[in-house]
Amino acid sequence: MEERAELSVPRNLDDDKDVIMKRLQALRFTLAVFTSLALVLTATASDAIPACIAVGRNLGVNNSQVSGWKRTTKNQFLARAHVHGRLTKVYPVKNGHDHFEIEFDGATRDVLEVVYSLDFGNLPKLALGMEVEACGDYITSNAATNQYPPSPDGAIIHWIHRNPSGKGHDSGYLVLDGRLFGQGSGQGSGN
Repeated sequence: MEERAELSVPRNLDDDKDVIMKRLQALRFTLAVFTSLALVLTATASDAIPACIAVGRNLGVNNSQVSGWKRTTKNQFLARAHVHGRLTKVYPVKNGHDHFEIEFDGATRDVLEVVYSLDFGNLPKLALGMEVEACGDYITSNAATNQYPPSPDGAIIHWIHRNPSGKGHDSGYLVLDGRLFGQGSGQGSGN
């Protein structure tokens, strides 16, 4: 019988240390990447756009209905609205509120004035073409009242922020280019 000799290659322990150190560095880097990703995903989840609620029910985008209200209802008609469109005009800030116009997306080519209370957080610099989603109270505003002038667009959507008291009125929100606004800790009048 033939006996085979095992050949062994002498190992250098310093080479093993180098390999181990490189693997540890790679592992640390991978862990840092995953930790960063987890933080980003957590932050994004906390900014999730809430459902638009109207009397306890989810309200989908109702641009066509809002456009119909503008044509058929009397001044100061009030209803819940959930609209989507593009920013087409910026009006001056008035009484602590940003005012701007949106044109609805889709087949309904109509405009609506959006009124946002700065008590619930500042908005980024408004720019034409920004994508806008708003959930709040619609009001036909085609004639002056004792308190307010008519809207240049014939109607407004306001109360597009959370309800600070949490009772008596559904919260709203504003989304500009995918970012949620109106959820700050404001204690304003809610307009």
